[in-house]
Amino acid sequence: MLVTLAAYFVLLLVFSRRWSRRSDNEAFFRAGRCSPWPMVAIGMVGASVSGVSFVSVPGWAASTQMTYLQMCAGFFVGYLAVAFVLLPLYYKLGLTSIYSYLGLRYGSVSRRTGAACFLVGKLLGAAARLSLVCAVLHHFVGAQLGIPFSLTAAVVLLLIWGYTHRGGMHVLVRTDVMQTLCLLLSLGTMLWVVADAMQLDAAGIVRTVRHSEMSRVFEWDVASPQNFWRQFVSGIFVVIVMTGLDQDMMQKNLTCRSLRDAQKDMCAYGACFLPVNLLLLVLGILLYVFCSAHGITPPASGDALIPTLVSSGALGTMVVVPFTLGVVAAAFSSADSAITSLTTTACIDVLDIERRNPAAVAERLRRRMHGLVFLVFYLCILAFHAASDGSLIDTIYVMVSYTYGPLLGLYAYGLLSRRAVRDAYVPWVALAAPLVCAVLDYVSPRLWGYTFGYELLMLNGGLTMLGLWCLSMGQGSVKCRTALEER
Repeated sequence: MLVTLAAYFVLLLVFSRRWSRRSDNEAFFRAGRCSPWPMVAIGMVGASVSGVSFVSVPGWAASTQMTYLQMCAGFFVGYLAVAFVLLPLYYKLGLTSIYSYLGLRYGSVSRRTGAACFLVGKLLGAAARLSLVCAVLHHFVGAQLGIPFSLTAAVVLLLIWGYTHRGGMHVLVRTDVMQTLCLLLSLGTMLWVVADAMQLDAAGIVRTVRHSEMSRVFEWDVASPQNFWRQFVSGIFVVIVMTGLDQDMMQKNLTCRSLRDAQKDMCAYGACFLPVNLLLLVLGILLYVFCSAHGITPPASGDALIPTLVSSGALGTMVVVPFTLGVVAAAFSSADSAITSLTTTACIDVLDIERRNPAAVAERLRRRMHGLVFLVFYLCILAFHAASDGSLIDTIYVMVSYTYGPLLGLYAYGLLSRRAVRDAYVPWVALAAPLVCAVLDYVSPRLWGYTFGYELLMLNGGLTMLGLWCLSMGQGSVKCRTALEER
């Protein structure tokens, strides 16, 4: 495994060096706005799947069967909304950071509030994803070499820093293509290895999945968190906030040559998401059936299913290489862009370095902020590793409901209303809405027998909109709408 990792890292660094000749802020933030749309679409598949999905989604087969596909179906509708509602707005305004829209619509305080919601949500979510992958790598490599987890995580982050600190988005758009292809190749190889170990051909795989109790896709019980309509509608809004209102995902789309190219890339990427997750769930079902047939007790945590089977040698040695490449490729393609987008938001929306400083000073400040983001990211990884429990991907979606809910409300109110708000009070609304959601999430199952699922995100956004409406009472039509229309 160590040889495989070393070869992959060398290939990645060589590949990135080819595209890191430009190191200015224009290349780092915007990639010169000349990225080919197929390249962006392919790279976004790897960035969205992430190492957590590669490890966690197969483990969901035992707990929620294939009901996750209900949410994935909603994802596609969400991608269409992003492509034809949000992207035209961003391109019309010529944005680098999408939270600049909030500054034009409400004011500078709202812009920083939206940026803060993203910084907290993306930092926690991306660090949680990478912590799981670091734990897997530590189990297979770091622990065998006798080094602590903290050093394993530090090495992983240093490798990411090695190919992102100069070129930023200009490099990532291209390296993510390689990493996504490695991810898909690894997934296909793992499916082939597992099927071969079970002596199944393609028709046998279909029969095994179809006859398994874990193949259930639809859940119509209204009280269940996996209810179809709750999952489907939640999937739409999860994509709107985790893609359309997420600087990480939108920054890549904004590097396309035109709005039309960005829309083609978003639709192509959205069409690929459900099939990839279907394959991950099929892999999970096959692994659980394999355990049952061979008298293997699967681990209690779904996140440990694949790592446990790979490390035990139950699937043979051939699976080690594709598993390693898949986890690392998925982890790197999501972590590198997350760190770059965090740097972008901090520099543009919080520090406003390009407007306040000469180009040389702004570039120097951007490099320092990039290093600071890596340090904070590292500390968060250590914290998540110490507190890890349960299914991490489920935890990430819950965190999104709290941290991105205010963003959903801010953008929805801005697009659907023409009324101004008291900009100085917007942060209080962004804090109050998640707190009210947390209280309702706690008391609802105890008082009414209702357990919130991911629809908590929509409730959070609705409460934010209500708070903004209260702040707008007595205010006239939004004045900054003029600035938007002028652009």
